[in-house]
Amino acid sequence: MNWKIIPTLPLLLLLSALDLGSAQLTPPTGCSSDLLSVYFNLCDLDAIWGVVLEALAVFGVLSTLILIIVLLAIIPFISDSRKRVCVPIQFIFLLGTMGIFGLTFAFIIKFDQTTCPTRIFLWGVLFAVCFSCLLAHVWRVLKLVRSGRGPTGWCMIGLALSLTLVQVIIAIEFLVLRSVRFSNVCFYDSIDFVMLLIYIMFLMALTFILSMFTFCGQYRKWKKHGLHVFITMFFSIAIWVVWIIMFVRGNVALNKSPQWDNPTLSIALVSNGLVFIIFYTIPELCQMTSPAKPEDEPNDRAAQNQQRIGIKGVDNQVFILEEPARDVRLTSGLYNPSTTDQAQLLSHAPPTRSLP
Repeated sequence: MNWKIIPTLPLLLLLSALDLGSAQLTPPTGCSSDLLSVYFNLCDLDAIWGVVLEALAVFGVLSTLILIIVLLAIIPFISDSRKRVCVPIQFIFLLGTMGIFGLTFAFIIKFDQTTCPTRIFLWGVLFAVCFSCLLAHVWRVLKLVRSGRGPTGWCMIGLALSLTLVQVIIAIEFLVLRSVRFSNVCFYDSIDFVMLLIYIMFLMALTFILSMFTFCGQYRKWKKHGLHVFITMFFSIAIWVVWIIMFVRGNVALNKSPQWDNPTLSIALVSNGLVFIIFYTIPELCQMTSPAKPEDEPNDRAAQNQQRIGIKGVDNQVFILEEPARDVRLTSGLYNPSTTDQAQLLSHAPPTRSLP
């Protein structure tokens, strides 16, 4: 038994269940006669994979749009200012997720010189937006679980945009070099496409590792946000491992390349978009409006009590240090008590006996 194919079994079964059809020039069932052949997969009822993924992509776009509206609507109801700081980064993340669902159409449509640059540029950039937002959020959660304070919203936005800009530069450089080298002909193979996404894999690995450290800290209520990122990254990494194996090795080994290449990438886009919505966005929106519970920050109250005890201890030490100093001055003759002090000393002095 070939154990290497086990991780790809879910995608393999899905690709087998969907009738992928074959290339054709005559309009298939469900498509009008005047429709260009590059759009046949959008309406071909014989090769149903395009219709199914198209429906899921539309569902994802509409769901993301609804979540954006919900996010903007609940801003007045977010009582904790520390949670309100994350609203801009959540908004950017949802825009990136909507773009991922929309990019699915570029892989359902047949490959040509128009869809090629779109695929190469937007795949990396859109995932860079999402994973950079997750990394910025997990960075803030790391601060919150330890000190109760995190970076400002502008710092998070700056970090996310800076990390995304790196992938933008990589994609532009790749397209320019390809255009110059091959006389404005855009194409890619599976190895080139995966190599273009090494930076995205680095962001995924870094975010996943940092999310595990969010479980260690004094402020327990912020650990829930770290858990959302951890689960999201776990399933995202699993999806990426499966589609990369199928795209680079599996389809070729099964003699299904390039027929299964576009469906493989389309399924990866839709699956990862749904993971973003189900395991990250929806739980985060629920946590934003939830009121704080007294038991969420028991360590915070203990720290405050320790701080008050420490202040009292310092005052007692100062009082104790003052008393010996006063006694030393009295015995050495260097202390000249005032009238008030003399009266207090006489009042505490033992009574004198008169001689007979």
